[in-house]
Amino acid sequence: MTMTNTHDDDATLETLRELVERLARTAAEQVRRERPETVTVDRTKLNASDVVTAADLAAERLLREILAAERPDDAILGEEGGATAGTSGLTWVVDPIDGTVNYLYGLPSTSVSVAVVAGEADPARWEVLAGAVTDITTGATTSAARGRGAHHEGVRLEVAEPVPLDLTLVATGFFYDDALRAAQGRSVATLLEHVRDIRRMGSAALDLCRVARRQVDAYYEEGLSPWDHAAGELIVREAGGVVVGLDGGRPGRSLVLAGHPETVARLEAILAPTGVGNRSDR
Repeated sequence: MTMTNTHDDDATLETLRELVERLARTAAEQVRRERPETVTVDRTKLNASDVVTAADLAAERLLREILAAERPDDAILGEEGGATAGTSGLTWVVDPIDGTVNYLYGLPSTSVSVAVVAGEADPARWEVLAGAVTDITTGATTSAARGRGAHHEGVRLEVAEPVPLDLTLVATGFFYDDALRAAQGRSVATLLEHVRDIRRMGSAALDLCRVARRQVDAYYEEGLSPWDHAAGELIVREAGGVVVGLDGGRPGRSLVLAGHPETVARLEAILAPTGVGNRSDR
């Protein structure tokens, strides 16, 4: 889509970047500060692995309250609260805790992800204008604005240059549906024959930031929701990488594959024959 000048000028983009950073940091601080000694599950969604805690709900409520006060004309799409309509043409896409199972067990690799997109809140159509991901454990924030680069705590980021495939470190994740998880496991087994190793850390948003920060060479996952990758996909692109879906198309539910363009092409050639990208319409 082509954005209007209303949302595309440098001053507006910088304002949006500052706000996504503030939102992500504020929510992450609340989650970190108010974490009880024992975290309990408030409810589950698809199955027992897909959990929601009171902290998820409280963090999203905080984000919505701030946005309602400061951006009353904008729409919101949140993992826990669904969609709230707006009139401005902008939508805030928020994941209050990405990596909830890690949070439940007291493990690191949990984050708050906030992005603002122009157009429909649909990865096939949106244009991500700004995004930020705050690591709940450390408080560190990675952010980007369209055309203004990606930064981690003020340091400009650039994805890793391609290396031989057998030296490539790849991050991934697994969906909650049992049949899809089994198929994903078979694809990982094939990929392991070709790459240095696999990492499964439990937060898609942080994994995309790790691509931008050169902590992994690439990342792929099937079955993601818009809030899982909205901020992270912009961060990777602004760090010089690509984020694609099936056959090089736009990322979305079927596939998110991120990294240096050459690395992504090599991985796609291995993953596609295993069914990756062709099986996640759940």
